[in-house]
Parts: sequence; structure tokens; C-alpha cells
Amino acid sequence: MNDNHSQHEWIYIPRWLTERFSDALQNHPVIILTGPRQVGKSTFLQNIEPVKHWPQLSMDNLDVLEQAQKNPNALLTGKRQFVIDEVQKSPQILSEIKRYVDARRREVSIVLTGSANILLMKNVTETLAGRAVLMTMDSMAWRETRGQKPVSTLQKMFEGQWQSITDRQPMNGDLLNLIFRGSLPPLLFFDTEEAIVQWWEGYVATFLERDLRLLSQIDSLPDFRRLMVALALRSAQVLNQTEVSRDIGMPQPTVNRYINLLEIMHLFYRVPAFAVNRTKRLIKSPKAFWFDSGLATFLSGYYSSESLNGIKQTGGLFETFVFQQLRVWASLQIPKSRIYFWRTVTGKEVDFVLEKGRQILGIEVKNKADVGYRDAENLRLFLHEYADIAQGGIIVYNGSEVKPLDEKIIAIPWYLLV
Repeated sequence: MNDNHSQHEWIYIPRWLTERFSDALQNHPVIILTGPRQVGKSTFLQNIEPVKHWPQLSMDNLDVLEQAQKNPNALLTGKRQFVIDEVQKSPQILSEIKRYVDARRREVSIVLTGSANILLMKNVTETLAGRAVLMTMDSMAWRETRGQKPVSTLQKMFEGQWQSITDRQPMNGDLLNLIFRGSLPPLLFFDTEEAIVQWWEGYVATFLERDLRLLSQIDSLPDFRRLMVALALRSAQVLNQTEVSRDIGMPQPTVNRYINLLEIMHLFYRVPAFAVNRTKRLIKSPKAFWFDSGLATFLSGYYSSESLNGIKQTGGLFETFVFQQLRVWASLQIPKSRIYFWRTVTGKEVDFVLEKGRQILGIEVKNKADVGYRDAENLRLFLHEYADIAQGGIIVYNGSEVKPLDEKIIAIPWYLLV
């Protein structure tokens, strides 16, 4: 490890989630903070007031885990404010927490963390319903990694203020490198692409060998790995499970079960199709996305940013990168915004539909250095179809200027999105 790396090792970059988290802490007895492994949940809690001063119980500690399973009451007794890490390893403690909170509601403040999406796990929702607020920590948005605040582009679009969006923000990020590297905090400080590839290799191995075995019965880890690769090659495409099952020679129920596990671990998303029952002839299947473009790139077998130059799949990886940025933005809205995609049976598609309250935006991603009027054709169709609720359309592209392409349609450089 070089000196440069070790000097950077301990820099904490404040997370955009901080304000929402602090507000929730004032108003709810329990916060459940989930997110993929290595996304920075523990580091976040060690750096945020007042939680950084609270006792931390980790279910990774076998002694704590045994106590949680055999005598959870004793584990909690006398504590008023505390953190329990990796709570999915001992779901039985949740009913004890419920009793504990109900007995001293105004006095306790508890943060539970987990790398599994606890909401998708059995019995959790009813156990803590009305007592807990759920928050997801995601990969970092591009600006977040630089310690900057979000830009107001999406807010302005929702407010119909698209004329005021400018390209005065200079760009200083190499897009292919960002897509290749990924946006998990440990990756930000690596100096070489070999180190990045090595890190992702370890990440996948840990996930397969440790997390999955804890969560579920996996018949064959090599099969699971083959499924991950097949899904990576389809990131940002409509998911056809029958085709995946045929391509890798795995029964469809197994494919479905494995995809559910990837979702539970926050590694994979199925983005649903958008429909307001106006056009019946819409594609219903979801679109597939890995949670981080770096993981999708690694699983697809590209081991340098240079290898992404000029290949067909870069478009889907760029779209995966944009999806990451949108997820971070959507999770900060109150209530959270929803992300869909739109596609007709004739193949007209809008990559993302962002819904905020009763309003929607259409977002297209173009892996091109320049875009023009013709690139907005599908967005025009979409805006016409949903004229009463659509606030506008955005084309996100790999160029450097803001370009109005039609009334309510604007092209923006990728770094001005979030």
C-alpha cells in the first residue's frame, strides 16, 4: 500500500443523508439504516452526533450474537441510546426491541443497521410498524464523493423552471473512470485500476461466501456467480428471466430465488414499468440494474476504464451510473421519489420516469458527446402521453453544455443531474 493511499484512508466525507437522519432521530424511537456492505453505514454512525457517543453492539461479534439469541432482554437492559449492527443476523431480537420501546417510548433512541433490506425479510415490518423509520444508505452520488452539495436541476425541472438551468458548473470527472471505479467509499482512495479490480473481486467473494450462506440455502456458488455475470451483461435492459434461465441453463424458479436474494442484499434492482392505465399496450417486465456501475463493470469482465472505450455495453453501464445518482436523489426526498421506466410494445422507450408526488419527469440517457432535436423523439411522445402530469424531459449525455431541445425538454451534461 503506498503512502498516498494510507494518508487518505481515514478521511470521512459527510453524507447527504445526514440531515434527514438527524431529523428522524428527533422524531422516531427506532431508525433502521440499511444498505449494501461497504457503503459506509458504520463510518457514518461513528461520525454523526450524538450517535457516535452511543454504545455499539455488533452481531458480527459472536458473543453479542449468542446473547441476542438466548437472552435478548439482558442485552438491552439499562440501555437508553444504542446502536445494533448487522441486526439481520438475529431477527428474533426485533420483538424484544418492540417490547423495550413500548415500555419506554419517550426515553429510548435506537439505531439498527443491516446490509440486508430488512423490509424484504419476513415478519420485520409488522414487528416494528409504527415505531421505526427506514432509511437506506446508497453508493455515493458523484458530487457527494467530492464533498459538494447536490445541484438543483431536478428540483427546477419539477417546478417548471428549466430555463434557469445553466452549465456554469465546470466538469472535472472522467466519466469512464467513474463508471469503472464505482462509488463505494473505500474505492475513492485507490490510485490504480488493479487495486480497484482487486477490491471488487474481494467484495464479490465475501458476498458469495459469507452473506449469501447466512441468508439462504444456495445450491451452487459457481452457478450463482454465473447468474451474476449474466445479469451484469443485461444491466439497464428489460429483464427476461426465461431468457436468463435458458442462457445459463438454470431452472427459472432458481433464477427468480437468486435474484430475490440479490435484491434483499441491496445489490440488484428491478425498476418497474410506469403506467397510468392510459396506454394498455405497455411493456410490463421490469428493467434490471446493479446497484453500482463499478460492480456491473467488474462482473461483465471489464478490468480497466480503457476497455470501456467505444464498446456497445458502455451505454448500459452509463445508464447504471445515472440510475445510482437518481436513487440517491430520490431517497432524500420526503416522501421518497419513485423511479420507473417507460416502454411501449412498439419499442418506444424512456429510460427513467421520476415521480414526485403527482408529477413526473422523463429522463433519457445518451452515451454521446452531442445530442440534437431527433434524440428527444421518445421524450416528446412521453410528454404528449402524460401531458397533465409530466413536468418535462431531460436528456443526460456525455457532453458539456446545457441545450434546450424543445419546450420542456432539455439536454444536460451528466454531472449536472444531481
